[in-house]
Amino acid sequence: MVVRALSLLLLLAACAPRPAPPAVAALQPAALADQHVADFARQPFEPFSRANAVGIVLREWRGFGSLVDDDPPDSHPPPRSLRPDKQPGLWQRVGEYWWLGQDAGSRESGWTSKYDEFGQLYQGDAPAWSAAFVSYVMRSAGAGMRFPYSPLHADYINAALQGTGVLRAERPEAYAPQPGDLICVSRGRIRQMRFEDLSGARFFGHCDVVTAAQPGQLTTVGGNVGGGVTMKHVPTTAAGTLADAQGRVADPRYDWFVVLRVLYDE
Repeated sequence: MVVRALSLLLLLAACAPRPAPPAVAALQPAALADQHVADFARQPFEPFSRANAVGIVLREWRGFGSLVDDDPPDSHPPPRSLRPDKQPGLWQRVGEYWWLGQDAGSRESGWTSKYDEFGQLYQGDAPAWSAAFVSYVMRSAGAGMRFPYSPLHADYINAALQGTGVLRAERPEAYAPQPGDLICVSRGRIRQMRFEDLSGARFFGHCDVVTAAQPGQLTTVGGNVGGGVTMKHVPTTAAGTLADAQGRVADPRYDWFVVLRVLYDE
């Protein structure tokens, strides 16, 4: 009887799942956030660079039809059904921005610009995807876990203010944006936010990626502008900054209030 009982215990022990080795178990939580990222971006195969980030932005801009809008914001919003991000092939592309730009397993990673994470058609406006676009670009370019991927621009603006990861917040009158940097405005009820207003609180905003810097002008591209990935041209001072020494913004259309300098590897 004792022998039979001992044999049964040994059999049950053999069938029980074995715990993961300590080294593997320690890696599992950190790996969850980017487990959906391709090796070329997760390792990455190339250093996190301005050239790759700008190249990705321009590829997406061309994919949306090379849209350019230099008019004041919201001058001619398209009807919802005619927005580029509602069209076949493009609403799925926005879904890829959400899927890759957000952490694996998050609710937002299942969103598109037409359907929610349950496959239900949005009855009103879909969630704004401009921050998902920026997150997608940074993840694809190889920023890894050094970028605070988020559905809100405010989260990585605040990270830049704290000097964490690859972002640094710069005053618009003190730093001339370079290709691959981000320039940001506030939106919604807070339309004229200033650098001094940054406190770590969350707010609605929008950031464009700088794709070129010429004398007196920046070329930028942003997501969810007129329902697409859209280019605009932004006036600068003679020094290349968005504002003069007195803080007066050169662009009469947008109150750019912070530049996010990105610390690329090259």
